[in-house]
Amino acid sequence: MFNYAMEPKMQTSPCLDASIGPGQPVKPWIKYAPMVIAVGITVMLAVHGRIAQPLHYNEFADGSAAFGIHHAGDVFSNAGFALVAIWGWLTLRPRRTSDQLRAGWPGYRLFLIGLFLTAFGSGFYHLAPDNARLIWDRLPIALACAGLLVGVRGDTQPGLKTEIEAIVLGFAAVASVAWWAYTDRSGADDLRPYLLLQGLPLVLIPLWQAIHRAPRADRIAFAAAMVLYVLAKVAEVFDHEIANALGFVSGHTLKHLIATTATAAIVWGLTRRFSARSP
Repeated sequence: MFNYAMEPKMQTSPCLDASIGPGQPVKPWIKYAPMVIAVGITVMLAVHGRIAQPLHYNEFADGSAAFGIHHAGDVFSNAGFALVAIWGWLTLRPRRTSDQLRAGWPGYRLFLIGLFLTAFGSGFYHLAPDNARLIWDRLPIALACAGLLVGVRGDTQPGLKTEIEAIVLGFAAVASVAWWAYTDRSGADDLRPYLLLQGLPLVLIPLWQAIHRAPRADRIAFAAAMVLYVLAKVAEVFDHEIANALGFVSGHTLKHLIATTATAAIVWGLTRRFSARSP
């Protein structure tokens, strides 16, 4: 298993470390790059102006029905999120005080809670999609994204007060959805804070892992999750086209299934730390 206390030098990947020099000491200024990039993205979004939700966002292609439930594909495909969350909770919580998990656990705990709630929030929304129900779909997703940020930051930078960070980012996640809901009711909906919270993990996690020499298995797990997440977003965009082409499944249903696989990759990467040590 991966034991940080027993492995003073973590494995590195030349590809991921190209920007900081493979095998070379990290230059002090490089450590500030993630913060600078995050601030830059935030400023660009602020200057850009509001980002509205697409007009027909709630009109999904799934027309299936089962057990008297409409949009059954979009509803039941959320079950995987709960299963992955339960798997992660039962496997990781007993090891939350271990050296391999202690620093990141406050974030991963929030991630798993958000993931579990996503199964129910998204299922509730897809029963009868509208903006009022959409709040309960987006809120747990925002919490899960916030949890991932705190978890990986704690993993890569031990010594941080991640319990406090998890609380702060958890409130930020709630605020991002509350802002959208408030602006939506005002007739000028704005998704910028919510989109920022969804986008930052895609940028900051690989940077933190590269700069702080995260174990190779962690990088592979998170890289796989990110690729799958992007594929899930593509399936979401082409919801109707995929439904018309395949007939038996819609793009949004596929999005849920692919996103579930992405979260499973993350949990697999975390649980692998406690498997038998690789040679």
